[in-house]
Amino acid sequence: MTFRPKLITFDCHGTMIFFDMAGAARDHYGAALGDRIDGFIADFAAYRLDEVLGAWKPYAEVVHNSLERTCKRNGVAFDPAVAADIYDRVPTWGPHADVPAGLQRIAGKIPLVALTNSMNVQIPHNIARLGAPIDHVFTAESAGAYKPQMQAFEYMFDQLGCGPEDVLHVSSSFRYDLMTAHDLGIRNKVWVNRGHEPANPYYGYTEVKDISGLAEVVGL
Repeated sequence: MTFRPKLITFDCHGTMIFFDMAGAARDHYGAALGDRIDGFIADFAAYRLDEVLGAWKPYAEVVHNSLERTCKRNGVAFDPAVAADIYDRVPTWGPHADVPAGLQRIAGKIPLVALTNSMNVQIPHNIARLGAPIDHVFTAESAGAYKPQMQAFEYMFDQLGCGPEDVLHVSSSFRYDLMTAHDLGIRNKVWVNRGHEPANPYYGYTEVKDISGLAEVVGL
């Protein structure tokens, strides 16, 4: 695949930012749960996805509710202070090691856009650590909806004055991004295989191992 889009749109947390919810959960629950911690982490991820499928609510509530449900499922006492700590860690997380150099190969040649399930107050701290300029940043808070809801993508299109045919969308997640991108008619997609989910060729994408491979996809 070689496609020179008008814009490259990115998922942020997980794709560009090392979104270390697993590490945060291990810090708080690993000692108590032992070999059960991997199941706890998987439940925490599943409940976070479930929490963003309804009406928009602040991300602090998403973390709080999903952690509370995870604790209940795993027979662990829930402490709201732990949820608050995990939420407060989010803006401190920086990029995957491959991201700064990978983005620098493209920045200034094709506009870069972040579409992120984040709060307006959180995301500037993450974006500032990417090591390359991002031309536009759109949050779930501004869109009034979290991905994978179509409304988040539609808000981005409206703000940019573009359509699905104009963008290359880049994500490490099928469930949050690439499935919805497919349903909205974004034909040009890149899956960054960070090991979050198994391959799913039905959704039509170019696979790269990390952001360093993106420049070649767009002919740079």
